[in-house]
Amino acid sequence: MPNGLTVAAVHLRVSALNEFQYRSNFFLQVLQSLIQVVSGLVVVALVYDKTSQLNGWDRSELLAAVGVFTIVGGLVRAFIEPSILQLMDDVQEGTFDFVLTRPVDPLLLVSVRRLNVWQLADVVVGAIIVVVAAADLPASFGPAAAAVFVALLGSAALIAHSMWLAVACCAFWVVRLPYMQNLFHYVGRSAQYPISIYPAWLRIGLTVVVPLGIAVTAPSEAVTSRLDATTVAVVAAVTIGTVVLSRALWRRGLRRYSGASS
Repeated sequence: MPNGLTVAAVHLRVSALNEFQYRSNFFLQVLQSLIQVVSGLVVVALVYDKTSQLNGWDRSELLAAVGVFTIVGGLVRAFIEPSILQLMDDVQEGTFDFVLTRPVDPLLLVSVRRLNVWQLADVVVGAIIVVVAAADLPASFGPAAAAVFVALLGSAALIAHSMWLAVACCAFWVVRLPYMQNLFHYVGRSAQYPISIYPAWLRIGLTVVVPLGIAVTAPSEAVTSRLDATTVAVVAAVTIGTVVLSRALWRRGLRRYSGASS
């Protein structure tokens, strides 16, 4: 474990240094983040111009959900997406051999090799939105709620990583997975708002089929004092389930991979 943490820290540091060579990307990312957030806020404004509540969620509560979605999206694009896309490229090109021959856990290595540091601008923007929204909520957002919120954000990141890994493992069988990044982007947009505002069949889909929905909704409920034990239990079960499934696919994929020399 200490060696693994050292390897992760070194790779993240090198990735950050590489990104800092192109500082103009920071301003471009901030602009992109603002455009994405503004588009979400426009939708919220249009909805609440016609009604005061959306299936029990008022304006400030839905605004907090938008902020949580922005935070989770920033974490995914900064830490998860770059490394997983590199994994799929390595399998396609045969350079995955270099990962397997290094004296470190390959799953750890493929998970920390790349970092898009400028995407953390989304995390900052999302956090600002959550703070602004929380200030308008009737219930106070105390230290206990903040701790639960952070823990649920960690679960959301773990679920997202497991989803990405499970899909990336398909490259061991089909090799080419074109447009996978766009697919995740459009599917992930469905998790921008709390799943409780959707019909029952879609709630089930965003909890079981695409669990990113419950992963984003749970932290939003922690901010808005809607969280209950049932939701926490569901998030825990979904987290364990996605981790177990992705690890099983990873092990089978490794046995399937024959290397560039075959």
